[in-house]
Amino acid sequence: MQRRTLLASLAATSLSASTARAGSGFLATRDHQKLAYVDRGAGRPVVLVHGWSLGAAIWSLQVDWLAARGLRVVAYDKRGHGGSDKPADDYDMDTLAADLAAVLDQLDLTEVTLVGHSMGAGEVARYLARHGSRRVARAVLVAPTTPFALKTADNPDGVERAVYDKLVAALEANRPAYLAAGAPGFFGRGAEPELVDWGLSIALQASPVAQVKCLRAFSETDFRGDMRAFTMPTLIVYGTGDQPGIANNARRTAAAIAGSRLEPYEGAPHGLFLTDPERFNRDVLGFVRS
Repeated sequence: MQRRTLLASLAATSLSASTARAGSGFLATRDHQKLAYVDRGAGRPVVLVHGWSLGAAIWSLQVDWLAARGLRVVAYDKRGHGGSDKPADDYDMDTLAADLAAVLDQLDLTEVTLVGHSMGAGEVARYLARHGSRRVARAVLVAPTTPFALKTADNPDGVERAVYDKLVAALEANRPAYLAAGAPGFFGRGAEPELVDWGLSIALQASPVAQVKCLRAFSETDFRGDMRAFTMPTLIVYGTGDQPGIANNARRTAAAIAGSRLEPYEGAPHGLFLTDPERFNRDVLGFVRS
């Protein structure tokens, strides 16, 4: 898709989970937080779990496209993000996985394909480990942070804690600057300013507390044991233009999930579902139908 066409498509289909309209609303979590969500189409359900600092709107090029091709597509803002409630605490991965369970249970979704991007891959993993797979038929992990991002004595491939400490310090010192500095890694170098501004506007809807605590949660949680819960067909995709650590995570995740399929997107950045939407959408659609 040409960049200008991409921007036009985003402008035409951009979602706002905080705006009430047909197929949108709020769900309640077990601790009485409200999660904003969108629900489009009919057919086999696909639930999109966004990554760190983002929201349902980031899936704008997926929701209506997949719904128009016979799928039911649900995307939601995780707590602390977008139009969802923004509590002062409770951003650990167990709680976020319970929120995902609330979405599936309250919408009574079965035969679901779970699609988790970045941090969202960890939420999918923890959901399966803690809540089981009875509602889930397939999983897609996009640029995953699984199986364990932190470097420890028994996880030498992880990132030093001091690196994450510096990231948190930079985020707390100047949040807009921190998010803007990360845009090239997400959208790719040379992305149009309008596209970057759109993405940053979504990220800035998240609460600062949620961003810090979620960063700590996905970087410090060990999902290695959760990998055994992926007993369903699993597709793992990543961009070769992403950070080297993400490619390593993708390979390690694939190695940990028996029978999974690993698909690299040549040159794509972290937000490959925006930069390569035709391929990504086709891959998801084909995987759901397989």
